[in-house]
Amino acid sequence: MDAMGKMWLSLIGIGLMVAAALIITFARTKTKGWLRRVLTLVAVVLLLYGFLCGFLSIV
Repeated sequence: MDAMGKMWLSLIGIGLMVAAALIITFARTKTKGWLRRVLTLVAVVLLLYGFLCGFLSIV
């Protein structure tokens, strides 16, 4: 992968991790019940994809 591709992949990973942090913060402060669990699950999935993008940009 070229340098620009790695840069974009790492930026996507950073963006996904930021989105996960914002979603989990919102879920813990403003929601309750099943919506909180769904938002937490979405945040975890985004965090895993962000980690994967970051890892792939290093390799």
